[in-house]
Amino acid sequence: MKAFYLLLMVLWGALAFYTGHVISNHGMGLLEIFLGDIASWTWPGQFNLDFLMMLFLSASWTAWRNGFSPAGIGLALLAFLGGAGFLLPYLTWLAWKHDGDTRLVLTGVLGAAQAAFPTGADSR
Repeated sequence: MKAFYLLLMVLWGALAFYTGHVISNHGMGLLEIFLGDIASWTWPGQFNLDFLMMLFLSASWTAWRNGFSPAGIGLALLAFLGGAGFLLPYLTWLAWKHDGDTRLVLTGVLGAAQAAFPTGADSR
């Protein structure tokens, strides 16, 4: 798993480098272009709409994972606005925090409660 989390950091570095290059050459006009492509009903718009839905799923998972707490809602907002720029370091930090326990990385407070009080098939 450590190789996977190293890969996450390499991807994050590549994304940060690419984003910096785009901003330096084109400025910060992302939202206008992003929504304009969606409104144009073209392939770039379809891709942007698909990506927008992935951002929603990422934000929903982040809020759920944190029990819809105020901090979880704040992190979900960061997930929605930050995309992979948020999710890659967040997953890496969670892996470090939970010592690579994928169940806790993915389920958060709900997984910790399940581990503390196992029920059903998990209680064997």
